[in-house]
Amino acid sequence: MTRLPFADGWTAGPKLGAFEAKDADSAPVAVHVPHDALRDLPRSVDGGQGVHSGYIPGGVFVYAKSFDVPDDWRDKTVRIEFEGVYRDATVCINGDFAGHEANGYAAFVIDADPFLRFGETNTITVEARVHRDSRWYTGGGIYRPVHLIVDDPLHIALDGTSATSSDIEAERAIVEIATTVENGTRHTATRRIAWTITDDDDVVAASGDSPVTVLPGETATARVRLAVPSPRLWGPESPHRYRVRTVLTDAAGEVTDEETTAFGIRRLQLDTVRGLRVNGVTVDLRGACIHHDNGPLGAVSIADAEDRRIRLLKAAGFNAIRSAHNPASRALLDACDAHGMLVMDELTDVWTRSKTVFDSSIGFDERWRRDVAALVAKDRNHPSVVLYSIGNEILELATPHGATWSRRLAEEFRRLDPTRFVTNGINGIIANLDRMAEAMAEAQAADPNTMMADMGEQMALMNASQLITDSTEESAAVLDVVGFNYADSRYDLDAQLFPNRVIVGSETFPARIASLWADVKRLPHVIGDFTWTGWDYIGEAGIGRVDYTDAEGYEPTGTAGPFPYLLADCGDIDITGLRLPASYYREIAYGLRAEPAIAVHRPQHHGRPVAKTPWSWDDVVSSWSWGVPDGSPVTVDVYAQADEVELMLDGVVLDRVAVGEPRPLIARFETEYRRGELTAVAFAGGAEVARTSLRTAGAPVLSARAESPSISADGLGYVEITIADADGTLLCDADRLVTVTVSGGSLAGLGSARARTEETFAGPSVTTCDGRALAIVRADAAANEVTVTVTAEGFAPASAAIAVE
Repeated sequence: MTRLPFADGWTAGPKLGAFEAKDADSAPVAVHVPHDALRDLPRSVDGGQGVHSGYIPGGVFVYAKSFDVPDDWRDKTVRIEFEGVYRDATVCINGDFAGHEANGYAAFVIDADPFLRFGETNTITVEARVHRDSRWYTGGGIYRPVHLIVDDPLHIALDGTSATSSDIEAERAIVEIATTVENGTRHTATRRIAWTITDDDDVVAASGDSPVTVLPGETATARVRLAVPSPRLWGPESPHRYRVRTVLTDAAGEVTDEETTAFGIRRLQLDTVRGLRVNGVTVDLRGACIHHDNGPLGAVSIADAEDRRIRLLKAAGFNAIRSAHNPASRALLDACDAHGMLVMDELTDVWTRSKTVFDSSIGFDERWRRDVAALVAKDRNHPSVVLYSIGNEILELATPHGATWSRRLAEEFRRLDPTRFVTNGINGIIANLDRMAEAMAEAQAADPNTMMADMGEQMALMNASQLITDSTEESAAVLDVVGFNYADSRYDLDAQLFPNRVIVGSETFPARIASLWADVKRLPHVIGDFTWTGWDYIGEAGIGRVDYTDAEGYEPTGTAGPFPYLLADCGDIDITGLRLPASYYREIAYGLRAEPAIAVHRPQHHGRPVAKTPWSWDDVVSSWSWGVPDGSPVTVDVYAQADEVELMLDGVVLDRVAVGEPRPLIARFETEYRRGELTAVAFAGGAEVARTSLRTAGAPVLSARAESPSISADGLGYVEITIADADGTLLCDADRLVTVTVSGGSLAGLGSARARTEETFAGPSVTTCDGRALAIVRADAAANEVTVTVTAEGFAPASAAIAVE
């Protein structure tokens, strides 16, 4: 099939009513899609969407593009494929209604033929609506790629080839290929279809062909079983992929259509004794829940951004992600395939009962089959996807009708794709909100204020109650893997009550990973843990913040961060891609890191009272460079898998402390700040295990460093901006406003990890956070090089050059 570029030449602006007059504020602007229409809107405390979106308002937007339609397309089939438009998309071609898609995460296709004017310039418009329809930041508009597809009327269907392998041996694997062919002509046609499987190095592994006859206006599916000798299997440690090239030819042997599909050969097994096995090897899921935004880029899905995020998550010790709480983008799944990241892909956050006033519960009862089909069509050739999640914290799940929906959805996934396992993120408390008092009484839970202060323990008590056991049993029974959100108290209990039940911790509190991971290793029926969250995100503003309660005017706000909080402030990795201390703690808990990690509580706040949420980490930084006087008191935590930790400054022992307080894997020191080299030495059984150091920064300079020396013409370049000494040691409390200019390209996004800010991601300026910011650029059409220049008061300019391939 022929996919033509369709990303440029768009404009976007607010949608006006039929009788509204245009003004300067409503004028459309040129954009490159994917594009997030919400990201740069003015934020305010009364913007309409509140804390859920990080105080970014919603709106109604219209995208428009003109494109030429040659006269010879009269004999072709012309379609426009949208990978995702958020939300409630209405598409018109030349002013005529062409299609509608309510789901903001489902791919959909517009048949353009009835509306085109051949030999002329045509116009397409896409309307999108965002308003109080989600519990997190969604972005808005054409935020995923769009494709113009021109084919012969008889062609291979979109997503029309699937490749699966259930019969796998060391000597050979049988790959079952099915290709659907569509006939848009008025005549019966016979074609020949050929399949060729190639390895990463383009060596042919297997091939076959078959005739296929398709009646007019119908589809036909051609199948073949090909033996791949000595198959190289896809797995988390060796993500090997194959490609199948599918070619359609006519009676004269002329190629009329072709496509290439990537896939992997791998075997999945599941039981309560050996857990989840991939290719016969038990894999414990070291999981990260992630939302779909890409930080400074907003909600757009761009291949380079998705690949970078998965690569950094994998390097931090994760081997699985949960796409919370919506279907993952194709680019994200491509990245997971490439890097060996296992995926739990999630259908939705709501079924028929709403969580926000205009969410996707509206129409779900009519739309759900199409939503499931769109997700499966997107996922079925991605070996990284091992679990389909039918929902998250569904409100009606604990009712008989909710159990009926659970069964209905699970069976539809199995009908469309029986090769993967089905799960659901169950929160028994959320499913029993109308019976909360009963659950609290049974668990002898505290009053709501105390419950918030110690939410993890209180939720654990209630989730282990008889009420939760009984009310969720049927909805859990329809699943292959029961996902529990914040219900690790059920792990041992369910081993007794439901001995055939396989469990995954589908959402858990970050500070409890040491005990949670111990449960995963101890209990074979618990196959993994997914923390909330692996990567910080826009919206659910301030859910992981640390408040200093003696601040003037402080008022408790529960888990909701007050304006101007923008980010959740919750994640092992911040929105710029920097690993935070929590990430190193988790790596140690996983047993992947022997070297200890030092986390310093900010000395300027020493001794101040704090308030945290269950999703908070301590307000710590891996730094020994502080703008406080020598001798200032400071608290130092050392994370280590050890019995004791010794802390030294410039080789002089300060103290030796046992590991285990205030939490597992932590040794806490009370000491004084003095410039120099701070070293932590971990001991087990009296012998040194490993050591690590932090050093005080010298004279600071402004730096700009490109993460990669080159980018593709349609790719993204990432430039790290730092205030650090000549050795790269950051000054974490000497932040500055930095300004970025770009030649040979444009600024796609600019941001820092600062969760509470009124700055935008549009640039050209941003204040560093702990000495760091990130600029993201794209190249101009004819550029051979992109140069990023950064300036800040008191520093010499810094620049970074990126070649364009």
